[in-house]
Amino acid sequence: MQNQRKFGPLSNGKEAENLGLMLCHSFNFTGWELFRDRIGIKNYRAIWQGNQIIGGLGLYPMAQWWGGNPVKMAGIAAVGVSPEHRGTGVAEELLKNTLQEIYNNQIPLSVLYPATQVVYRKVGYEQAGSLCKWQLPIHSIQMRDRTLAMHPVEPILSETIAALYQQQALTCNGNLDRHPGIWENIFKPTPEEPLYADLIGEPDDWQGYIIYSQRREGNSQTIAIADWVALTPAAIRRIWTFLADFRSQFANVIWKSSPRDPFLLCLPEQTGQITEFSHWMLRIVNVPLSLQQRGYPSGIEAELHLEVEDNILAENKGKFILSVSNGKAEVTPGGRGDLRLDVRGLAPLYTGFFTPHQLHLSGHLQGNSSALSVATQLFSGPHPWMADMF
Repeated sequence: MQNQRKFGPLSNGKEAENLGLMLCHSFNFTGWELFRDRIGIKNYRAIWQGNQIIGGLGLYPMAQWWGGNPVKMAGIAAVGVSPEHRGTGVAEELLKNTLQEIYNNQIPLSVLYPATQVVYRKVGYEQAGSLCKWQLPIHSIQMRDRTLAMHPVEPILSETIAALYQQQALTCNGNLDRHPGIWENIFKPTPEEPLYADLIGEPDDWQGYIIYSQRREGNSQTIAIADWVALTPAAIRRIWTFLADFRSQFANVIWKSSPRDPFLLCLPEQTGQITEFSHWMLRIVNVPLSLQQRGYPSGIEAELHLEVEDNILAENKGKFILSVSNGKAEVTPGGRGDLRLDVRGLAPLYTGFFTPHQLHLSGHLQGNSSALSVATQLFSGPHPWMADMF
């Protein structure tokens, strides 16, 4: 039976409809048309047995910021297998074929949010970053700084908002260079929930923005931040003041961020709480390209000799020399292989989600103290996180 399976893109609307029916069945959701259009039919992949679609997924072609550089990345969403064919290796086959296609297209990274980690670890993904949901009582903000002006604007994606977002994202490891469908998730959440937006500062000196909605939950009301950017300390203070001014009617503010959110450092008390915490997983699809396109700490000149195992993409297997100077890298084949790890262990090292010593302790890499020290210097940086779910 498995020999009759085939993998590929969707070729027409009927195939898209069949994939949608299968995914809706798999995930018990409705609204396939919206999901289909945000990703785009051309970005779906399916696996057939005979004429029946038995598995599929969507691909978001975008990029992710690492060390101040955007690295091309394929975000994987809606990995589904029909109930009748689960447990037969369909998901693994679907993912292997997808990874080979991503590699052939010279996209160095792939990221996803796992419903279960086992199947993704089988094909080389590993925990590599965080998404947190925060909640804060508005009465506890106690910020009163109205130095900067707030300008209400229509809640649509503009060049100004996109540019402000990029300025902040490039400083945050793991943040996305967003696909249009990701922006739509922000600006078109649900028709029942009106969206509001404000720019901070003045037209010749915008310093941030906030996009938010107002929710009633039981007997209380909540400000739900869909997206926000603050590029200066004054902008952070102004956003907190703006939110504090809702205190007479609203109980809480919620948002998505890093588990180490610097905005909270500006508040007098530690009253914010993480209400949800999840890990996303990353797969190094092309070892040399991923290492070469990433940014590194400036002022460091170092050479790291790697030996990588990859049982899915044979092109990644072997020894590589990573040479870094002034924040830029060159990767050449060969070397001593001082730091030995498989492609799964390379993912959290690459993102800085775990330190080399932590990965050594957990058995995900082997190397001498000198190699661990060099790796620590090269892959240091802020905690990797995303505010976007896909």
